[in-house]
Amino acid sequence: MSPLVRVVLPVFVAATLLVAGCAKSPKSNDTADKPLGRGGPPPAEVLTIQAARREFSNSLEAVGTALARESVTLTSKSANTISAIKFTEGQRVAAGTVLVELDRAQTAAALTEAQAQLFESKNQLERGRDLSVRQALSRAQLDQLETNVKTAEARVAAARSRLDDTVVRAPFAGTTGLRRVSVGSFVNPGTVITTLDDASTVKLEFNLPQSFLSELVPGLAVEARTEGLGDRVFRGKITTIDSRIDPGTRSIAVRAELPNVDGTLRPGLFMTVSVRGKARSTVVLPEEALVPEQGRNYVFVVADGKAQRKEVKIGGREPGQVAVLAGIDAGDTIIVEGTQRVRNGGKVIAKPRP
Repeated sequence: MSPLVRVVLPVFVAATLLVAGCAKSPKSNDTADKPLGRGGPPPAEVLTIQAARREFSNSLEAVGTALARESVTLTSKSANTISAIKFTEGQRVAAGTVLVELDRAQTAAALTEAQAQLFESKNQLERGRDLSVRQALSRAQLDQLETNVKTAEARVAAARSRLDDTVVRAPFAGTTGLRRVSVGSFVNPGTVITTLDDASTVKLEFNLPQSFLSELVPGLAVEARTEGLGDRVFRGKITTIDSRIDPGTRSIAVRAELPNVDGTLRPGLFMTVSVRGKARSTVVLPEEALVPEQGRNYVFVVADGKAQRKEVKIGGREPGQVAVLAGIDAGDTIIVEGTQRVRNGGKVIAKPRP
């Protein structure tokens, strides 16, 4: 055998074996590429619950400001000098209590003068009536005398009113604030003397979104808290709902009243308020059953061993729970664990969650 034949023969044999191996390889790959089992991937194991109805009420939180039941800033009606202060700061006073007295010398003198003029006008009228009987006085003159009496009576009433204005009284029962004037101070109309608040009941004003409008009714219970008073909860009821919705914020103003017998709450407090709507029968699910996607919410319902994705409309929420307004019915089997392992129409092995 020549040297050339000895070199070419092994190469030919190797090439033949390689071609034969390639020809058999597709047959072996057909078996490797087949999916496990005859029906595709195995069913996903999930935990489920039965959707049920129960009494559920929406709950919202808002922030508001506490206001006194009645509140007023006391001022002087006229320019005068303070002659006496009859209250102390923070004093509880009854309605009609004298708080401040102004100098009354001039107004008292003006009242005395007006009363003297009235007395004289009445005397002239009596004499005029006697003369009128004897026809010594015309009817026009008698009418003038009667007008003079009425004018004098009006002057007396005005002088007495000005004298009354020299005394500042509490218009209602409440607690006085800080004193802004001293004895001898000259005050003008509008000068602040003090404040008066009736905080036996506190009015709490806050805003709620218009979406909560159907839940709002007078008498709805509220709970309020505020910093600085620990975990104390103040409970009250909604008393007034505004007749208009703010077009800028799409919210409605609400007023609630909180009892404040011990005076703990002060007007102006910033408070957090929780409002719970009317209770109604609603399907309630654990929050982990929800599958949010592009602003929508879905759940997986198990039927005939398969997972079916359904869009649901969500209502209010509680810690760990959510109300479902539409999309599923009571009695449906809902996947609560394993939603990330299932697809719409996929087979599942459903087990009730313990």
